[in-house]
Amino acid sequence: MARGIVVTSLVDALVDDLRDKVVSGAIAPGTPLTEQEVANRYDVARASARAAIERLTGEKVLVRHNHKTARVVHLGPADVRDIYRTRTYLESEVLRRLAGSRTVPQAAREANAEIAAIWAAGSWQIVDPDMRFHTSLIDALASPRTSAVYHSLAFEVKLCMAQLQGRQELSPEIIVAEHARILELIAAGDADGAAAMLDEHLARARERLAASLGGEAGPEAFVPSSALPTGSAGS
Repeated sequence: MARGIVVTSLVDALVDDLRDKVVSGAIAPGTPLTEQEVANRYDVARASARAAIERLTGEKVLVRHNHKTARVVHLGPADVRDIYRTRTYLESEVLRRLAGSRTVPQAAREANAEIAAIWAAGSWQIVDPDMRFHTSLIDALASPRTSAVYHSLAFEVKLCMAQLQGRQELSPEIIVAEHARILELIAAGDADGAAAMLDEHLARARERLAASLGGEAGPEAFVPSSALPTGSAGS
């Protein structure tokens, strides 16, 4: 008997919408998602729902243990620290390489300008341009494998950032200032300075998020931002 054919574009649409709902918090961490529930939610065949769940499990949006029902991933303090430290390892080396050639991607400037505009309008909804800022730096290295490794972390990073945004733990003013300083240091060819600024930038977010998820914040959470004239740890 021929197996049913699942239309890829439909599965892509299901995956994209479910992923967005997880990041936005519309589907909470720990929520179970069965084939029948997804099929009913979107009025699609169970084969399409199954394919979407399998994709999301592969992307770590969903987790499944011992063949049980897939559930939305729930990140704890240890997960956050591991994700952010992995980011730091990758991004730090990339910034050093970019500083060596003084390469400042225009996409990074544009993403940071977008964050500034959103903040000026009184909003904290900056996850997408913030992610684009960091991704554009990675992609500027023009290494498909490095980009692939970083993009494999993209959902977990975005989910972390969304959780911080929801709690208004980090001021976009500080984010914009630190992003701008990173770009200035790259343009100046200061590899050590760019890497140090990145470490400060990510360490503060890492520890504040870990604390908001039930952990104990490390001292990095309260270090004043060196990118602002008077220094500020944000609120």
